[in-house]
Amino acid sequence: MAAHGVPAISVDINIDAPAEAVYALLTHLPTLADLAEETTAMQWAAGSGAHPGAVFRGTNRNDGHTWTTTCTVTTANPGVAFAWDVTSGPVRIAHWRYEIDARAGGCRVTESMWDDRPWWLKRIGHRLTGIADRQAPNTQHIRVTLERLKARAEARA
Repeated sequence: MAAHGVPAISVDINIDAPAEAVYALLTHLPTLADLAEETTAMQWAAGSGAHPGAVFRGTNRNDGHTWTTTCTVTTANPGVAFAWDVTSGPVRIAHWRYEIDARAGGCRVTESMWDDRPWWLKRIGHRLTGIADRQAPNTQHIRVTLERLKARAEARA
């Protein structure tokens, strides 16, 4: 599954930490789950680290709703980018990507999401996740995740 076109959501932040250190935080799944707003756990299911083709499971929670997804790494370029496709069973859900742009004194991180859900899942998705419109909550969740990433990375720099 490949993401095409403009992402549904894209948010960026400047972080005063090396790009390689930020990448290490993003690709350590327990840390990434800890930084995320809706995700409660992430663990490798196939493969043991970030490389194209590696698979991990994500467990998510919103109020009383919980669900799991299967994520397949599509890009794992240390210090530059980490991306994955999300499915639930045979259904395409999303593509997530972190771009890391090294700059003097740190880096700029962009988190983007492409919503790949079929129309029928968009109509009933609220029954599964408790959220009717993913756009606004996901945008807020990305902002929270990036702020937490910034704090964690800068505390370690």
